Amino acid sequence: MSTSGGVLERADRDRAEERPPSMVERMTTIMVAFGSPSSRLSLEDVQDATGLPRSTAHRILNQLIALDWVRHTPAGYALGSRALGLGGGDAPEMDLRAAAAETLRSLHLETGLVVHLGVLEGADVRILDKVGGALAARVPSRVGGRLPASWALIGKAQLAFLPPEEVDALVAVQLAQTSDKRRVDLVALHRELVRVRARAGVVLDRGRNHLRLGCVAAPIIGRDGPCGGISLVGGPQIDFEQLAPMVVRATRAVAHRLASFR
Repeated sequence: MSTSGGVLERADRDRAEERPPSMVERMTTIMVAFGSPSSRLSLEDVQDATGLPRSTAHRILNQLIALDWVRHTPAGYALGSRALGLGGGDAPEMDLRAAAAETLRSLHLETGLVVHLGVLEGADVRILDKVGGALAARVPSRVGGRLPASWALIGKAQLAFLPPEEVDALVAVQLAQTSDKRRVDLVALHRELVRVRARAGVVLDRGRNHLRLGCVAAPIIGRDGPCGGISLVGGPQIDFEQLAPMVVRATRAVAHRLASFR
């Protein structure tokens, strides 16, 4: 009886070895290649660790990026917030909020405007903190709320420092998930992101929108690229161009404080 059972087990293993690995198995192999939350892998590293063809590894990595399981940083591929979240990986966001708290309050007190702290999460930017006053009620945002990163200024400020192919993947996910009539012109978006990058990540809206609210935003640049963004929101009479250097200084102060946590 035990002999026949062993034969059947070997036959099952032989059949499993004969069939090509499934998509789930290949994705799992790639995820396992990241040995720790801080791992940074090149495409060649992933290829060597998984044994997958380069084109296959690249295609699956792009799919994982679009779903926020993996992100592409200047230092290489890294685990995304969805993967980190499964392992109690909310620590980076907690660190960011802690590093930014004093700066956000100071920025609000100095300007009287609504201050946001946001972070890229897949194709969206999620608001981690909002400091406002009486004006805050006029601004349709909330802590925990999400906005398409390609539309929100605090999102564009961060997208400007991502590889173009990652921006394309994120926008593709956004378009697949939204029923909104607004469409994204990728060529125009990339041109805008080039201009944003040339301005140290500063993005401006002078209030010529249906909400009659102006905004200036800039990214928080960490070791691996954009790790968040700060925006100031107020009425259209505000000179947001003049406030831009203040926002940039705030983002740099947060980045410096965040680096001291690690």
